[in-house]
Amino acid sequence: MRTGIRWLLRIVFLLVLSAVCGTLIPRPLIAPVEASSAAVTHRILLLLGPIHTDIAIPLDAETRAAFSFLDDTGFPLGHPNAEWLIIGWGGRSFYLETPTWALTIDRSVLHVDLAGHISEPQPTVTAFDVSEDQLAQLRAFISDSFVRDGGAVVPIADAGYGEIDRFFEARGYFNALFGCNTWTAAALRSAGLRTGTWNPLPQALRLSVSVYN
Repeated sequence: MRTGIRWLLRIVFLLVLSAVCGTLIPRPLIAPVEASSAAVTHRILLLLGPIHTDIAIPLDAETRAAFSFLDDTGFPLGHPNAEWLIIGWGGRSFYLETPTWALTIDRSVLHVDLAGHISEPQPTVTAFDVSEDQLAQLRAFISDSFVRDGGAVVPIADAGYGEIDRFFEARGYFNALFGCNTWTAAALRSAGLRTGTWNPLPQALRLSVSVYN
């Protein structure tokens, strides 16, 4: 009994240590060369929930063109009141069945939504200014996360929280250690931002991006 408790405590200690190190050790380790202020033209948002994060990118003409493939699925990309395209990656069970982390490997999905005006500042929103090239790289990263069938993305039928959001099949597999927040971190790194080496929790991701950007 005592041996089992000691092993459990060791595992908990290692997980906590890994989370701390993953937050405090930046990725990439060396900061990239910063773009000139004249090149910073766009704002992106990190949206934080208790256990999940999303990314919001401005729904400008370039974004509408880059994600025009969503029009073919019935997603209302051209909604006149939409200002932001919101994307989150996660486990099918988390999103569509029970909102809990999957300790085992789960298939992944992308949740795509729209938003109007998002007020700043607020505790659940962290904003970054990026260049046109950085935003294009982020769009490409998100686009590449969709599963394709003959070139077309694959919507999940009868899945959504409202009239303007949709779920799609996504690339990769989800679990509690490498889940939605590690995908978000990778997406931010694709846009030239620095995150922690491993950020399984929204709070850890927010802290690391605040320290290193």
